[in-house]
Amino acid sequence: MLTKHAIELLPNPLDTGVFAKIGGKHDGPLIALRADIDALPINEESGLTYSSEYPNRMHACGHDFHLTNLLATAVELKKIEDELNGTVLLIFQPAEEVDHGADKVVQTGILEGVEAIFGLHVNTELRAGVVGIKEGNLNAAVDRFFVSFTGKGGHAAHPEDANDVIVATGQLIGAAQSIVSRNISPFEPGVVSITHIEAGKTWNVLPSTSLLEGTVRSYAPSVRGQIKARLQEVTRGIAATNGISGAFKWVDGAPAVVNDRRLTKLVASVAKEQNFDVVPLNPSMGGEDFSSYQQVIPGTFFNVGVSSDYPVHNSKFKADPKAFETSVPLFIALVKAYFERGLSDGETLLS
Repeated sequence: MLTKHAIELLPNPLDTGVFAKIGGKHDGPLIALRADIDALPINEESGLTYSSEYPNRMHACGHDFHLTNLLATAVELKKIEDELNGTVLLIFQPAEEVDHGADKVVQTGILEGVEAIFGLHVNTELRAGVVGIKEGNLNAAVDRFFVSFTGKGGHAAHPEDANDVIVATGQLIGAAQSIVSRNISPFEPGVVSITHIEAGKTWNVLPSTSLLEGTVRSYAPSVRGQIKARLQEVTRGIAATNGISGAFKWVDGAPAVVNDRRLTKLVASVAKEQNFDVVPLNPSMGGEDFSSYQQVIPGTFFNVGVSSDYPVHNSKFKADPKAFETSVPLFIALVKAYFERGLSDGETLLS
């Protein structure tokens, strides 16, 4: 589609994804528009004529909407390329769901010289075409942790001859839930959820090992670090108390999405100028790796309503195509507004 419309493709060292650019005919800032493109391991039951042709693969989080929106935006921007007072980098990003795709894009160096980045996500709770915005914190940092205990197994009738990892596992479950309530300020959001537990294979044997897995959600880097430290301390303390060994592993996920104030205000003003409804969003403890871009350049991430009866990550999710009547014109207007308003005083919006 991009090459068909003579849109310049850029080198991409990643296994998948596409980078392209439009503009550059006149001096001006370089900005980026991003769409994630990966699917989920869900068997689609949306009933749409354009449903996934592959079993257990579905765009159940609206990423097909995101990439279609960026494609349509690219086609329209190409038509006015000679009028653009700047350059637009198009990022069709892989692996948002599972593999730190945005971070890998950043590592390619493609953002060198980029001044600002914009991205959007479907919102099933908003009427089709309604624009949702929020300055500052929007999506939480997403981290993963593992705790394993190793003790001395034995007969369930003689626990005195063993070191029971089941008891230690239960203690950690309870202790982990006190971290947010007793170690974190009530004014700082934080979540610790244990979601996966494995121990033992039968009813009359005390196992020698157990495994717990979970996730931590937070906004402030200090809270993120404090929860991690406390989980480590609790693991060590419970292991020592029960005479067993404990191991703790932390896997960093995407940091928090923190929207730039000026760029968010630009989205709001441009959307209202286009006569689109704009509503405030509540912050979410769900994650989004758009935040990786915001670690290196200012950016804002907003929502567009798609009027779905089913939530994202559901096999029956579908987005109302009417929402494109908002999302595509808004992306185009954002590009033009960023370039034009920056030139009005000889400086860019972020100078």
